Amino acid sequence: MCNIKKEFYDTNAWGLLTSVDLYECNPETIRDAVAIKRYVDELCELIEMRQFGETQIVNFGEDEKVAGYSMVQLIETSLISGHFANKSNSAYIDIFSCKYYEPSVVVEFTKKFFEAKDVKMYYILRS
Repeated sequence: MCNIKKEFYDTNAWGLLTSVDLYECNPETIRDAVAIKRYVDELCELIEMRQFGETQIVNFGEDEKVAGYSMVQLIETSLISGHFANKSNSAYIDIFSCKYYEPSVVVEFTKKFFEAKDVKMYYILRS
C-alpha cells in the first residue's frame, strides 16, 4: 500500500485532491477540444470514476499568457478540472474525489497523454 493510500484511510480523509502541473506539452493536443474530451473519458475509465453530465470545454482568455482551453467534468464523487495555457504549452489539472484513486496512476497517464516533458504533482487530503 502506498503512503498516500495508507494516509487516506488511516486519517479517514473525506477526499483527495491531486494537482498535476505539466510543462512543454504537445501543443496540438492541448489546443484540441476533442483530444481533451478523450483524455477526460480515458482518465475516468482508468481511475474508475463515473462521469456526471458532459465534459465542459471552453476556449477563452483575453490575456495571451493564460489563453487556452479550460475543462470541467463532474464525477459522481466530485470533479476533474483543468486549464491548458497556449503560450507556455503548459497544463494544470486537478482531480478531487471522496473516493480514493491512485495519484501516481493519474500523473503517469496524464504526462503520457499530453506528451509533457516535465510534470509536478501535489496532493491534499481533505478531512
